[in-house]
Amino acid sequence: MFRFLNKNKAFTLIEMMVAVLIFSIVVGVVIGVFVSALQVQRYNLAYQQLLDQTSYAIECMGRAIRMAVKDDGTCGFSGYNYRVSNGNTKIEFQNYKGDCQEFYLDTSVDPNQLATSKGADYLDIPLTSNNFNVTSLNFRITGAPGSEFSDDLQPRVTIFMEIQGEGAGPQPKITIQTTISQRNLDF
Repeated sequence: MFRFLNKNKAFTLIEMMVAVLIFSIVVGVVIGVFVSALQVQRYNLAYQQLLDQTSYAIECMGRAIRMAVKDDGTCGFSGYNYRVSNGNTKIEFQNYKGDCQEFYLDTSVDPNQLATSKGADYLDIPLTSNNFNVTSLNFRITGAPGSEFSDDLQPRVTIFMEIQGEGAGPQPKITIQTTISQRNLDF
């Protein structure tokens, strides 16, 4: 029995190299799957944040635009519900409190942001964070009585926005279009 236990058996160099090679391949595959899963998770989190930002901005604009009233001369375009300018990247209107309000693409910051200003102070308030770049913003007015866009229907504003994540690697991108009709029917 002692002879059986005392036998010196060992692996040969070739057997050891094969074992290390197989172990390296398995570890490499596991690390690759892990890194790939992390990249997908990072992209999904960025996409979710982008979706949240876009939803917030659209909801904020929608509420304000929906409650706009016909300008009584306060904002400088008397008789109209809305006015677009800057190549359709800015919309101006009088809100239900009587203040002038505008939404616009702020290209003075990097990256481009969606911003708003209202009231007498006209302070620029960003609606999107600097983690995202608004690559396109366009407003289109239809049904505004008394304007060149008149079709004698309820005033509507169509918003087209394209927004993309900022940073290294592949970034999510959202293109959204929505139409908002004016709730206050005093036109």
